[in-house]
Amino acid sequence: MEKDEKRNVLWAFIITGILILISITYYKVNVYYMYLIVYIWFGFAYGMMLQYGRFCMASASRDLFAAGVPRMAVGILIALVFFSLVGVMLSATNMSTFHAGPLGPHELIGGLIFGVGMVLAGGCASGSLYKIGEGNGTSVLAILGISFGQAVFVDIGGFFNKLLPQSWVETARATTWVPKEKITSWFDHYLLGYVLNKPQILLSDTDAMSAVSSNTMRFFIANSLVNTILPSILLLALIYYAYIRKGFIKKRKKAKASTGLGAHAAGLWKMITASKRTTLMGILIGITAGIHILSMKGMQIKFGVDNFGQLLTRMGHGVDVSTTGRVFDPGYWYITTQEAQFAGWIMEKVGWQIRDNVFFGVMNGLPELWRNPALWMSIGIILGAMIMALMSKEFKFKLPKGELIVWGLGGGLLMGIGARVALGCNIGAFFIRVAGGDPGGWLFGLGMVGGGFVGVKFFNWWTERKMAKEMEDF
Repeated sequence: MEKDEKRNVLWAFIITGILILISITYYKVNVYYMYLIVYIWFGFAYGMMLQYGRFCMASASRDLFAAGVPRMAVGILIALVFFSLVGVMLSATNMSTFHAGPLGPHELIGGLIFGVGMVLAGGCASGSLYKIGEGNGTSVLAILGISFGQAVFVDIGGFFNKLLPQSWVETARATTWVPKEKITSWFDHYLLGYVLNKPQILLSDTDAMSAVSSNTMRFFIANSLVNTILPSILLLALIYYAYIRKGFIKKRKKAKASTGLGAHAAGLWKMITASKRTTLMGILIGITAGIHILSMKGMQIKFGVDNFGQLLTRMGHGVDVSTTGRVFDPGYWYITTQEAQFAGWIMEKVGWQIRDNVFFGVMNGLPELWRNPALWMSIGIILGAMIMALMSKEFKFKLPKGELIVWGLGGGLLMGIGARVALGCNIGAFFIRVAGGDPGGWLFGLGMVGGGFVGVKFFNWWTERKMAKEMEDF
């Protein structure tokens, strides 16, 4: 056992050393790669915290709906609160890179599809990445499903274009900032003809907040208190009432203690602090996500850009960028689009004309893998989680077999489709948007929870059916 521990520690140091060496090499090649290096190490930090706290929104749905255990759901809500508080300071000092997304029913629908997929795959977008770091082969399949599912989804046309509403087609063709030859797929028309015409709302920018003269108070009241803190407290109270209250009050009665309002407050607090490990990681993830935004804004100010594509062009890598001179560079924690770029890069190498659409050709570009900043963030998550898994003796490669292959690929495919429909995943469409003051994040979250519930019910049905058949055969 001691030998295994020493080997794990050695591997942890080797992986960290390789990542340090990669960072130094990038810096020596060109100082502009500092921008990319920041993404690497924040990804690394996310991976360590996700693995240590076992943070996964698929687990939150499964634990809550299947076992009545609220630990993970509580941790996620705690992370939202702290991230929103850091976001207030960033917005008040004009150091935020966050921007709201289009608000509409597509977020609810995309969240529903995503939620079903994450339960089938056994991990959400971020959860699947950190579980790869633990050696989970099913999560590898889930990420492949997310990656190629998105890349194909945004590029398919032909028959699917015949199903488009005429209003989408006309609106998309009237768009002036997109070259007409790039409007080819179903997704292009959906994006230009429908989604991007939806309002983008930050609560702090609404007329209701115009009377608040202090920027700090305006951001705190609207984006943090109203959009994040109060809804999170309400959800915590609902979770307590539905899953904890009955058992907690029963114990209080048995101990002949009071069962009034104070007792419920104590029960709510006990629920929040029941898993110190998860709660602590929720706090740290929220704070780290805010510091990440601050760091990326600092990089943009330092180099006088607002997108890494401009730095790639300065370095002579103009082939990597889109027709607008940009690459996918969210400026904060984000997952799924960079995975689509990974699949798109492979598809282009084998001859697929993958840039003939708005997603790759106009909006996000298709950089070489080693020059893709957001993709390096995802790699950092995997490696950070691997370090923690090795140090805690939780790393073990598990090859998927039988049904797990289908669940992994199928669940990943649904997550990829859901993420494109909603323009984001559990991180980009829910976590970041809610904490940033975008009410649309709650729409995605509602859909995701609903999809998670459907996924859990499906698995219960499938398991019972399978057991019944096995007993019948027996």
